Order: sequence, then structure tokens, then C-alpha cells
Amino acid sequence: MTAVSKTQLYNDLLRQAHALLQIERDPVANMANLAALLYHGLPQVNWAGFYVLKEGVLVLGPFQGKPACVRIPLGKGVCGTAAQERKIRCVPDVHAFAGHIACDSASQSEVVLPVFNNKTLWGVLDIDAPVKNRFDQEDCENLAKIARLFEQNSAL
Repeated sequence: MTAVSKTQLYNDLLRQAHALLQIERDPVANMANLAALLYHGLPQVNWAGFYVLKEGVLVLGPFQGKPACVRIPLGKGVCGTAAQERKIRCVPDVHAFAGHIACDSASQSEVVLPVFNNKTLWGVLDIDAPVKNRFDQEDCENLAKIARLFEQNSAL
């Protein structure tokens, strides 16, 4: 079997995400399916899931991987920082990130993508990897496309 290029991998993931999201509007169902798709579809990933903003705190949503932190304050850790800044955070070494919250000691790098409902922060999509430098610009751009599909196709 030949290795799939990163471009082809993301084309396949985007196609699959679109197929999953076009048939369902419920955000919980869509979060669950996207978490599973990303966890099983991306190489070298040990956690994929969502945190939803509730009363000023990120609360754990559907995910794949080991049990996780349940509540993350805005501005704390990679998730809380991405949410507070409302921008993608791609961290090559989480242990070098000031204020990193170690929910899973195996995680070495992380990408967090804010999710919006009509330009209002709704939550974040969080993906962790057990290796440093796992996520690059191509990963961030393509994962952002998947996050936008979720926003557009879910009743947030």
C-alpha cells in the first residue's frame, strides 16, 4: 500500500466531513462524528474533540481519546488561549507553552481552532499529538476548513 500525501489525506477528510455534516444539523452529533473522523483519520493523533463555551468557561464536549480536562478557563492552556484570542493556536511543543494544562501527559504538540456562531465564540476544536512538531501550516489551514464546515452545517 502506498502512503497518501497530506494533501490527499485532507481532501479525503474534507469530503468525509462534508458528507457527515450535510445530513445532520445537531451540533452534538456533528461534534461526535467529527471527533471520531479526525481521531481515526489523522496519523499521529492521540486526542481529538471539542470544548464548548458555557458561562465563560470551556466545557468538555464530544471527543476521542483518553479522559480529558472537563473545564478550561479562558486564557488558560492552549485551548483557553486560542479561545480568548479567537485565533488558531498551533503549538509544536506543549511543554514549552506557558500555562500548558497537561490533561494527557503523552501529548507533545497541539492545534486548537476556535469555532464561531455568527462571529461569536462558540467553542474550540482541539487536536493533540504524541509527537512534537506534528502540526504545520498545511494542517492548520485544512483543519480550519473542517471547523468552518462544522460552523456552517450545525445548528449552533
